[in-house]
Amino acid sequence: MTVEELSIEDVVIDLNEVDFSDIEDKYRVDADSGIEEYVVVDGAPIAPESKVPMLKKVLTKLFTNVKARLTSGEDVDAFHMPIENGKTTGYMFVQFATEKDAELAIKSLNGKKLDAKHRLFLNKLSDVEKYGAEGAVNDEAPTPKVPEFKETDYLKSWLQDESVRDQFMINFGESLVVNWQKHKNIEPAMERLDFNTGFSTFSPKGSYMLTLHPQGIQSWGGSQFENIRKFYHPEVRLLDFSPDEKYMVSLSPEPIKLPPADHPARASFPFGPEDEGHKLIIWELSTGIPVRSFALPPNLEQNKKIEWPLIKWSHDGQYFARKGPDALAVYESSSMALLEKKLIKIEGLQEFEFAPAGVKLAANKKDEVSSVIAYWTPETSNQTARVTLMELPSKKILRTSNLFQVSDCRFHWQDEGKYLCVKVDRHTKSKKTIFSNLEFFNLEEKEIPVEKIELKEAVINFAWEPKTDRFVTISRLDQGPINLAIPKNIINFYAPETDNKKGKKNATSAINLKKYKNFKSIENKHSTNLNWSPKGRFLAAAAIASSNSKIEFFDMDYDGNTVLASDEKLKNENVKASLKQIGDADHFGLTNLEWDPSGRYLAAWSSSWRHKIENGFKIYDFAGHPLVVEGIDNFKQFAWRPRPATLLTGGDRKKVRKMLREYSAQFDEQDAMEASEATKELILNRRRLLEEWSNYRASVERKLQQLNIKIDVSEEVEDIIIEEIKEEIIEEKTEIIE
Repeated sequence: MTVEELSIEDVVIDLNEVDFSDIEDKYRVDADSGIEEYVVVDGAPIAPESKVPMLKKVLTKLFTNVKARLTSGEDVDAFHMPIENGKTTGYMFVQFATEKDAELAIKSLNGKKLDAKHRLFLNKLSDVEKYGAEGAVNDEAPTPKVPEFKETDYLKSWLQDESVRDQFMINFGESLVVNWQKHKNIEPAMERLDFNTGFSTFSPKGSYMLTLHPQGIQSWGGSQFENIRKFYHPEVRLLDFSPDEKYMVSLSPEPIKLPPADHPARASFPFGPEDEGHKLIIWELSTGIPVRSFALPPNLEQNKKIEWPLIKWSHDGQYFARKGPDALAVYESSSMALLEKKLIKIEGLQEFEFAPAGVKLAANKKDEVSSVIAYWTPETSNQTARVTLMELPSKKILRTSNLFQVSDCRFHWQDEGKYLCVKVDRHTKSKKTIFSNLEFFNLEEKEIPVEKIELKEAVINFAWEPKTDRFVTISRLDQGPINLAIPKNIINFYAPETDNKKGKKNATSAINLKKYKNFKSIENKHSTNLNWSPKGRFLAAAAIASSNSKIEFFDMDYDGNTVLASDEKLKNENVKASLKQIGDADHFGLTNLEWDPSGRYLAAWSSSWRHKIENGFKIYDFAGHPLVVEGIDNFKQFAWRPRPATLLTGGDRKKVRKMLREYSAQFDEQDAMEASEATKELILNRRRLLEEWSNYRASVERKLQQLNIKIDVSEEVEDIIIEEIKEEIIEEKTEIIE
């Protein structure tokens, strides 16, 4: 066949063998050409051409509202909405000034609900080009790799200790040690020497121990403190937890950076594109999965010191909230989404705090509790400062209190959520002198009544006694610059006043309003910190980081014989309290204090993170007697291991109180065995002899049953009383008579 006889049907061309490289090079679109600045918006309404101007106006306004947060600060002016067959297509193109502006717009508006039927979805035009091409994305989803199940030891194993001992952690040099503690006896439970770590802590219920490393966070647990899970968060600095121990919050100064798409580490990287640049991470503690991340607000990015925590949790962990400019963002932890998908607008919001327990509001049904949040706003030209209580999830305002001439407010919740004290620092008209008012909200009464205590001094510390309505303050007169060498602080003890005639708390006919009475004031003190025992009653007042580092121990219900001056008797007769200072201790270089979970022991330590003098720790009993004294070079940190809430019911606790004498005898025997080896041998020998006797008696009874011999024990046997007189010399004393 000749060339002239060839037809087009006879020519077969394999396109795979054709070289198109010259054409691709000619028409290739580089990322640097500006395509990264374009955003494709899907989900817009499909509307007639006549309504396009109005639709463009609404959408342009929406995108222009992002301008304040854009890095360039320029308006969005390139806005293209295609029209086909007289209608919009439902998608459009928006051009931003820079690539960063486009990324910020996607993070801000992706998923934005336009109305009841339309939601906007934003993507980079470069991503559409990259992933929208045929074959760019595999149609079949790969089967995810499920990690092999790794069985862990019982995470609450330390609660099974027969001696009911507590644990504490110490961090010094390059070592981390966890010890058992009971009275004066210390026994190692775990030692990690040459263990390079920074700050370490326990989770709120004590299930995990967390250590911080340059690569992130490591959790440990079980009887041998085995490696449980790793949390990748480079250069992490701060940790916090939800009260239910389900979530952990971490903060790092380094933003999250995703590996390149073709990097092998990208497949196992725990974060996605939506997390890039964020510094605040919420983790699910049991799985190690990051469930939400946040960027730091611009005002905090420049701050060297951050008021931690940035995220605060409700008492049950169901909600968490963070503060923004003129708004409060409340999230549901189950979905990690905004409550009702809306911010709570609060102009001038300064601070907020959740109630630490469920609140039984007067309007609630029996046993129903609510999550309550308190916040305050400052004075403006046309509005007073305000403290507001709000219930969640309804966002109902429960109570508002107006305040005047306010410099600052601090919230102090009673641990059961029954009362809220707001410490209001006020200034004189000249603003040269500061003094404090205390405003008390009684949340379990109708209409939430408020009682005010006006003081002449400035309150520098406030602390509720756990489980009660008594409290203590430390105050000082505002007389210019503070001279630490001169003790001028006053420790004030308060309790609700009672009516001696009726034996009831002072109340009005309409509202049960407490009347708090200052029944004791101790002047000229250096003390700056107040630390209540977790069980109440015992208080430690201390001067922290002072040249006069002294700890003073008080008993609010002292049941011994107390000698009071006549004026003190008069002040104490109408309050339910019996105060006595039961001890004190000098602790040079003191930096921190912490009670153990039982409320029997107080740990005090001097940390090398604050200074390099007299580093180490001491453990005192509740009356201030030193039990353990350890001086350790480069000592950094001490932490008691928390205990979860008791599982005993009210009936169980009554039974324990009823049989307390029997239980005490068992523990007294254990204490005696631990105190002396000779006593221990004696007790163990007695136990052995009793066990041998019991076994012998049981064997005899079995033999009698086999021989079918019955012993008649129906006859009454008279008891024989044997009296033995034993003389013991208590004391010998020799006197010389002249």
